[in-house]
Amino acid sequence: MRNGTRVVHSECLKLQESEDITRARQVVRSWAVDLNFSLADQTKIVTAASELARNTIDHGCGGKVRLERVSEGDREGLKLIFEDRGPGIADLDLAQQDGYSSSSGLGLGLGGSKRLVDQFAITSKPGEGTCVTVVKWV
Repeated sequence: MRNGTRVVHSECLKLQESEDITRARQVVRSWAVDLNFSLADQTKIVTAASELARNTIDHGCGGKVRLERVSEGDREGLKLIFEDRGPGIADLDLAQQDGYSSSSGLGLGLGGSKRLVDQFAITSKPGEGTCVTVVKWV
C-alpha cells in the first residue's frame, strides 16, 4: 500500500467458523456506511470481505481480519487485512487466476476480490500462512 496513509480507527475480528463470516460482513458493511460509501461500493467491499473471510477459514485454517479506517491526504477508505497461519499458497499467480480453485469452489475468491477493490496485496509462504490486504477508497 502507499506511504502517508494514516490509520484513523481499527478493529480486529476472529475468523474461525462460518458464523464469523456473517459477523465480518456486518461489521464491514457498518464501517462502509459510516464512511459514506455508495451502495455499489458497499456491496463491493462486503463481497470482497466475504470471499476473503471464507478463504481464511476454509483454506487458511482460520485467522483474523483487521479493519482499518484510513486516510491519505483528503481521501478516506477502508482497509481490510486478512491473516492466517495455514498451509500458505505455493503459486500466488495461479491462485489469483479466474477459474482456479484448490477445492470444489468456483475459483473466484482472490481474482474476484481483487477486481472489487482499489488496492490489493497478497503475501504467502507455504507452511507459514497468508496475508491479503485490500483497500477501498470513498
